[in-house]
Amino acid sequence: MFSHIMIGANDVEESKRFYDAILGALGHEPGVIDEKGRCFYFTKNGVFAITKPINNEPACHGNGSTIGFAAESSEMADAWHAAGLANGGTECEDPPGVREAAMGKLYLAYLRDPSGNKICALHRVG
Repeated sequence: MFSHIMIGANDVEESKRFYDAILGALGHEPGVIDEKGRCFYFTKNGVFAITKPINNEPACHGNGSTIGFAAESSEMADAWHAAGLANGGTECEDPPGVREAAMGKLYLAYLRDPSGNKICALHRVG
């Protein structure tokens, strides 16, 4: 359904270190910086990217927005969460754990990235 997600960052290098760590915990390769200073993470299912806003205004998070990254296990989601905290992320929401949803049991771990974007790792239990 999605081709890519691009979020704003005030410091692309700081955000790259953060996303290299958390996406690395999910098995992804480090991001690639292009000639415009944007950082891209390429997968077979789409692209995740980080950029300074083109209007030169400060980057800010979308209130009510969450970007979810798929985790193959709850252990992988926990490693993602720990990597995020160790690399400039901050906790938000409840601690990592199982939550009941209309789609069944989900293991969720939430963070805010260095620019304040709300992100999560999601593992579908069972």
